[in-house]
Amino acid sequence: MDKLLQCGVIGAGVFGTFHTRKYLGHDRAALVGVYDADIDRASTAVSEADGARAFDDLSALLEICDAVTIASPATLHGEQALAALKAGCHVLVEKPLAISAEAADRCVREAEARQLVLQVGHQERFVFDAMGVFDVQEIPERVYARRFGPFSDRGADVSVTMDLMIHDLDLALRLADCPAVSIAGQTRAERTDNADYSHAEIVFENGMVAELEASRLAEDRDRVMRIEYPSGVLNVDFVAKTFDNGTPFDLDADFASDPKAADSLGANVSAFIDSILDGAPVAVPGRQALDAVRLAEIIDADKTALSED
Repeated sequence: MDKLLQCGVIGAGVFGTFHTRKYLGHDRAALVGVYDADIDRASTAVSEADGARAFDDLSALLEICDAVTIASPATLHGEQALAALKAGCHVLVEKPLAISAEAADRCVREAEARQLVLQVGHQERFVFDAMGVFDVQEIPERVYARRFGPFSDRGADVSVTMDLMIHDLDLALRLADCPAVSIAGQTRAERTDNADYSHAEIVFENGMVAELEASRLAEDRDRVMRIEYPSGVLNVDFVAKTFDNGTPFDLDADFASDPKAADSLGANVSAFIDSILDGAPVAVPGRQALDAVRLAEIIDADKTALSED
């Protein structure tokens, strides 16, 4: 049997624990360690893993890893991804890649220079892949997305643009498949020093328009997207994992049972491992994730308060 990929996880919070379990269940990977600034949390994360060690020294973990997942707070993503790449590790980083385009670009350049896999956790792509949306050849005329949820301390270290809207920015970029030519963004801060509500209208080079809203001030989770094609309209509910297909395209109405949608995190980790071991195309390349960070940064730069009407 080939040697197992030696994998580590950076961050022992909720998502770090999820990633830890995915590595433990993968037949081509071995979890060798978990890093967290709080050594007790790291110890808890590896308690189910024979032979895995807890670390509060990041460089010590990187020395024993072929690949790492970064699931720490978003403000740390850029610097930790860069450190891991410089240590020669392949990197899967939860979104966003970094909280500035400059930091994200440094990571992309480092990965390319060292020929390392840099993949970013924009997991809604796996849902769209299961539906068959990325197989559609027609370019949408307009996209509207709303991604609302109740306030949580997790993710509040960055704007809601970077935390939630970033998913829809990535999907809009993939649907348009061309650069944005104009962006109008407005944000409102209420519970944090960052944007808690964000609205953006983006026009792409091919004429596609994306209107995106994100909020962490809502009572319930509401995550929907309306894609208007010349030949019809597709309405997607990401929470219910259903869609209303008013297009002629043969999309999979049973996509929720597809492993890529049912366990998008697991699909993400498996794709990362396949890219490293088999040379498979990177599911969400760092350079594409950089494009989403760049748009989010521009949107957040407009601090105009929205009307309360």
